[in-house]
Amino acid sequence: MKALLLSGYSKLAVADLPEPIAGPGEVLVEVAACGICGSDVHGYDGGSGRRIPPLVMGHEAAGMVAAIGEGVKKFAVGDRVTFDSTVYCGECDFCLRGEVNLCDNRQVIGVSCADFRRAGAFAEYVSVPERIVYRLPDQLPFEEAAMLEAVSVALHAVAVSDLKGGESALVIGAGMIGLLTLQAARAAGCTPIFVADVDATRLKLAEEMGADATILASGAGMVEEVLCRTGRRGVDLVLEAVGRDETITAAVDAVRKGGTVTLIGNITPQVKLPLQKVVSRQIRLQGSCASCGEYPEAIRLVSNGKIRVRPLITAVAPLTDGARWFERLHALEPNLMKIVLDPRQGSEKTNGARG
Repeated sequence: MKALLLSGYSKLAVADLPEPIAGPGEVLVEVAACGICGSDVHGYDGGSGRRIPPLVMGHEAAGMVAAIGEGVKKFAVGDRVTFDSTVYCGECDFCLRGEVNLCDNRQVIGVSCADFRRAGAFAEYVSVPERIVYRLPDQLPFEEAAMLEAVSVALHAVAVSDLKGGESALVIGAGMIGLLTLQAARAAGCTPIFVADVDATRLKLAEEMGADATILASGAGMVEEVLCRTGRRGVDLVLEAVGRDETITAAVDAVRKGGTVTLIGNITPQVKLPLQKVVSRQIRLQGSCASCGEYPEAIRLVSNGKIRVRPLITAVAPLTDGARWFERLHALEPNLMKIVLDPRQGSEKTNGARG
């Protein structure tokens, strides 16, 4: 099969690789769409340490069932499906409590690190466990279904924020996850919702996605704007989708006393924490990791238009163009949001579903 192989850091090319098989309890998916995640771009140059070559990356995917392994009961050849990026064991204490995103044996599709290596979906086929697969509605296009992984991350961030309804919220960072988190917070009843970023183009998109107000500023300037808009009180909830010293400090300063700061972004592994402000103002810091059962809700909200993903897709391109798109994303070319690769485009053969 054709696959986009990371053979060395910053070295991507389409290669011929053995086609995977559906082992016991597994589903072989013919990939129809796979989005380039920011974590893939950070791993592409070796910066994250979680994309050790050689590796086929890609975990935001959708397609059709091409084959099923022994014991698979819920799916049949030809089903339209997507799948979680997290492969959980189903047996550890966390899995048994339903906290599958915290699984002791957690692996991630399209990731290789010191602990595991798992082939991803920048390929014509990928094999995944049945337990992480979800059926798609017929009317949901594959390229939009490839956005469901990111939508589920946004929904999980809102879910762990323990909302009661009607909270004011600030989203810091109007990238892909920030814009989806904005919509997830809206669906959960937050109002008003402010979005802050230093990119005017992204803030325009945030307005289109339903932000009540946007703030073109960072740091102290952004905090002052939030305080002015909230009667100096601060917002009930800050959803931080960047993960830098400046943005996390600003999040603490922009939230009200007794409020919640939910940390989604993790660009940097360590940040300085304004500890005295957190303690003396009794601020709750809540981390958010991946997703945990939000896929059905993500499918519902995207299908009914409550969360819009189409405006966030910059391009749908063939797998053969993947290396070029990675270069552009890595170079931080402006006005690029989500790039979706379709391994079927430009293929000489039609990969029909098989038994």
